[in-house]
Amino acid sequence: MTAIPLTHILVLSTLLFFIGVFGFLTRRNLIAMLMGLELMLNSVNINFIAFNKYLYPEQIEGLGFTIFIVAIAAAEAAVAIAIIINLFRTTHHIDAEQADSLKY
Repeated sequence: MTAIPLTHILVLSTLLFFIGVFGFLTRRNLIAMLMGLELMLNSVNINFIAFNKYLYPEQIEGLGFTIFIVAIAAAEAAVAIAIIINLFRTTHHIDAEQADSLKY
């Protein structure tokens, strides 16, 4: 069985990261912005696992970092969705440009 070269994995991770950046910066919908942020976090997870596999195959630090990031991303998504739901209940839209006009 042949191993996938590290450069192919890094190209995939880079593409995912920049697709996430593009989605985060160009979308006005808060859900789409959250999806872009999750894509960026997942590309970092791919980097952690790839470098762990190729540099230190007998150790599992990259996997530990990945599990930590997945837990943080789940907590971040839960808080972000709660904020988005609260915004929708208040303004009946989830447009990021209209959200800054709220007066608290």
